[in-house]
Amino acid sequence: QVQLVESGGGSVQGGGSLRLSCAVSGYSSSNACMGWFRQAPGKEREWVGALEPGYTTPAVTYYADSVKGRFAISQANAKTTLYLQMNSLKPEDTAMYYCAAAVGTCYMGTRRSQYEYKYWGQGTQVTVSS
Repeated sequence: QVQLVESGGGSVQGGGSLRLSCAVSGYSSSNACMGWFRQAPGKEREWVGALEPGYTTPAVTYYADSVKGRFAISQANAKTTLYLQMNSLKPEDTAMYYCAAAVGTCYMGTRRSQYEYKYWGQGTQVTVSS
């Protein structure tokens, strides 16, 4: 049974940092494009970024323009944990954050639709105050 479990959300002031974690079990993330999405109230789910499967060092990652330079995705623990390091947070980053896995590669960063991702976590809330 595939499980993705996010943690690390919380409330922070603008300019602060948070690190989200996603524990992966029941599925080899070595063969999956691992992505982060977010969804604010009343808005569609938005792709944040993704990490290519494989063992390239450093790992190949892709980011939405809105978070590029502020957020970073990484993996650890034999690829059983996915991280989203979020720095210089802004109020507009407030959302529920989800990790997700898509079978295969990230197709050079073009897999940005939620419908391309098969497995999902339950989400963790991030709230950024001004």
